[in-house]
Amino acid sequence: MTTSGYRPNGNGKRKMVCLDVDGTLVDHDGHMHDEVREAARDVVAAGHHVLIATGRSLGATLPIIQLIGLEEGYSVSSNGGVTLRLSAALEDGFEVIDRRTFDPAPALRALRHRLPNAKYAVEDDQGRFLSTERFQDMSFGVVAEGVTLEEMMRSSATRLVVFSTDSSAEEFGEAVESIGLQGVTYSVGWSAWLDIAAAGVSKASGLEALRDRLGVHIDDTVAVGDGRNDIEMLAWAGRGVAMGQAPPEVMRVADEVTGHVEENGAAAVLRSLLD
Repeated sequence: MTTSGYRPNGNGKRKMVCLDVDGTLVDHDGHMHDEVREAARDVVAAGHHVLIATGRSLGATLPIIQLIGLEEGYSVSSNGGVTLRLSAALEDGFEVIDRRTFDPAPALRALRHRLPNAKYAVEDDQGRFLSTERFQDMSFGVVAEGVTLEEMMRSSATRLVVFSTDSSAEEFGEAVESIGLQGVTYSVGWSAWLDIAAAGVSKASGLEALRDRLGVHIDDTVAVGDGRNDIEMLAWAGRGVAMGQAPPEVMRVADEVTGHVEENGAAAVLRSLLD
């Protein structure tokens, strides 16, 4: 693992550049610094395949796509659960081309007994959010509709979110491990925040399908991220870059580490693709 000093090999190939959002393109207040935005726009203008790859849901992903001037191509949201095709020719500028769903009931039954005070939210197969206890979050991209846990169990889920204020991220992770969730993929965030997707679904799985569609060699893929939900993506990429504030387990799978989000570490990686 090296500090971010990569230089392209001069073969002029279009890279597939996969960018996490929170903690990578935007800081912990949700703000994208000018340096990062301009670097991302320059990489788009240079003709590389730039894709957003985020845990955010569709509605919260679209503003980031617009900020970096991305009008054509693809992006992955909901941790790989939803794949978008972007085109100015489409009425809304985008369309959902893949949505991976699962039955949230088994996970909810197991979790509510182990974490009875947690808040729960489901992104359903229509892009709506159903939540308990007035649970709202910026990453949903829409206002969640309050429902009972029983109603939530009857939905078809793209994403299941669990938030607990009673535990640290480490304690929350241990609690989730002890439940032994089956048939789903999950990751624990910076706080006691759990994202659950369909089995085998991750940012990496969504991106691999798009890599095949785009005809890009794995060596020409670049991914930048900072969270535990980025681990598979950074391991998958030909060049995986962890942000400077990433947890140790994220840094371990990366090929290199760039600066902290407050140091505009993503901009340094993006600029390296333009040299």
